[in-house]
Amino acid sequence: MSKAHRGTGIRKEKNHARGTCPVCSREAVKLLYEAQVDGVAKKVCKQCSAKIKNA
Repeated sequence: MSKAHRGTGIRKEKNHARGTCPVCSREAVKLLYEAQVDGVAKKVCKQCSAKIKNA
C-alpha cells in the first residue's frame, strides 16, 4: 500500500518544521516538540525534548 500521507503534518509548517533549536543551537533539525524554555513555550528538537522531560 502507498504511504502518501506520511509527513503531511510537517508539510504545512514553516520550512517543513525545520530550523535552529533554541536549546542546543543545532541547525536544520526538525522542531516538532513543544517545551518550556525560560518560561516560554518553544518548539525544540527531539533530543532536547527528551532531555527536558527527564530533567
